[in-house]
Amino acid sequence: MLTQVRFIAALWVCTLVACSSLPTPVYDYKAEPNPTKLEFVLGVGDVVGINVWDNQPLNTTATIRPDGTITMPLVGDLQAVNKTPTQLKEEIKKRIADYVKTSGLDVTVSVQQWHSYRFTVSGEVTSPGLFSQENYVTVAEAIALSGGFTRFAKRNQMKLMRRGADGKIRTIPLVYDLLATGERPDMNIYMISGDSLYVP
Repeated sequence: MLTQVRFIAALWVCTLVACSSLPTPVYDYKAEPNPTKLEFVLGVGDVVGINVWDNQPLNTTATIRPDGTITMPLVGDLQAVNKTPTQLKEEIKKRIADYVKTSGLDVTVSVQQWHSYRFTVSGEVTSPGLFSQENYVTVAEAIALSGGFTRFAKRNQMKLMRRGADGKIRTIPLVYDLLATGERPDMNIYMISGDSLYVP
C-alpha cells in the first residue's frame, strides 16, 4: 500500500515539474483586441441588409464586392469595406439626403452573413487550412476546428501572426497547455480576420 502511495506521489510530483517547466512568454495578451466587444468591421463577401423606413424602394440586400463596394437603389455605389454597419449607415443617410427631402431619415444596416472573417491554421494539425466562421473563435477553438494536433506537434511553441494597424506583422507566442488548462486564460485570445496560427 505504501509503495502504491509513493508511486502516485511520484507521478504527481512529475506532473508538477512538467507544468512548472512550461515556457511562460512575457507578453501582454490582454492588450490584444476582443472583437466580441467591438462593432463588426465589414469585409469583402459580407452580406448586408439595408432598410430605409417609409421608403421601401430603397430597401435592399447587398453583397460587398471584391472592390469593396455595394450598390444601393437610387444612391448607386457605396464603399463598404473596412466600415462598421454604423459608419455605413451614416454614409447612406448622407447620400439619401441628396435625393429624398425629408427630416429624420431612419436607416438600419444589419450584417446578414459573415464571409470576411477568415483565418489560417497551419503546421502540425490534422486539417490545416483557411477557415471562415460566422462567429468569433478563440485560439483553442481554432485548433479544434483544424482537427487538433498531430502526434508531432510542439503545441507549447505555437505562434500567432497578426497584422497590426500599422501594417506590420507581429508574432504572439502561445503555450497551449497553459491556456487549455485554464492556468493562463489570457492566452486564449480571439482570432481576428487575417490571423495565421502556426503549430510547429
